[in-house]
Amino acid sequence: MLRAIDRDRFEVIPVGITRDGAFVLEDDDPDKFALNPEHLPEVVDNGTRILWPDSIRSREIRVQDADGIRPLGDVDVVFPILHGRFGEDGTIQGFLELLDLPYVGAGLLMSAIGMDKHTTKSVLKAAGVPVVPWVTVTAEGLARDRDLWLRRIRSLGLPAFVKPARAGSSVGVSKVSEWSQLDAALRTAFAEDGTVLVEQAVVGREVECGVLAGRHRGEPRVSVAGEIVISGREFYDFDAKYLDAPGIDLVCPADLRDGELAEMQRIARRAFEAVGGEGLARVDFFFTGTEFFVNEVNTMPGFTPISMFPKCWIASGMSYQDLISELIDLARVR
Repeated sequence: MLRAIDRDRFEVIPVGITRDGAFVLEDDDPDKFALNPEHLPEVVDNGTRILWPDSIRSREIRVQDADGIRPLGDVDVVFPILHGRFGEDGTIQGFLELLDLPYVGAGLLMSAIGMDKHTTKSVLKAAGVPVVPWVTVTAEGLARDRDLWLRRIRSLGLPAFVKPARAGSSVGVSKVSEWSQLDAALRTAFAEDGTVLVEQAVVGREVECGVLAGRHRGEPRVSVAGEIVISGREFYDFDAKYLDAPGIDLVCPADLRDGELAEMQRIARRAFEAVGGEGLARVDFFFTGTEFFVNEVNTMPGFTPISMFPKCWIASGMSYQDLISELIDLARVR
């Protein structure tokens, strides 16, 4: 995104967050954050500190370093390019709302709903959006009555997927093909979150589309569909999503009939509005050939060159640069 953003329109102030939670001023260097499988990029503590506005009367951010404190300018829009806990769960969104700083993407509530898989499924089901059957279990509940929860889980049948309720990028996800694999899968998921979902596996195609909020109070816009074709991996995992690992092909546009695409776009629009309908989302489906089931509503989808969200919008006629500009403009209007 640093490489693609329109520098004729926007002045970029890159802010990084270290593992310890320090906000630091980063280099405006796209190469520094390239996704290298041998060494994933990391924000390190360079000694700088971003100083956020001290009240909603100001939008000026400053930086403190060895030379003192200097202004960086007034912020028009924050683009929170963050995944997972604290990044797309409403935490950073609430922080920005306290500062009255406009930001790209879903608001606090939509972010919180979209990050929690159990809540997302519950909201979608209540809105009449088809979802895959699931069981939600906590570590405490499993410890109290293991037999009860195992019976509920086994009622879903095999294969099944075990997922942390609030983790992104397929972290902590396992496919269970035999019940002997369940305990290990639960341990992997519980290492990421105290609440875990077990979902019934659906035999079908994995298709996705991008959604953008409408302009001028119009209805949400939905891209063409893309398809994840799995040939050499169990599922679309972290390495395939971000490091271009083999065994996965992303096909866009997907081979769907006009009526199938129209139905998928209708459901995607309904799902987007059901969870809050702000900014953007990538809606992921399983398609059995006759039915679409929503698997997930991702409120800050991947933006790498191999990510499906930009691919789908590029295939719909929008350039990567224009997509970034559109998201910033939507945030400013909101």
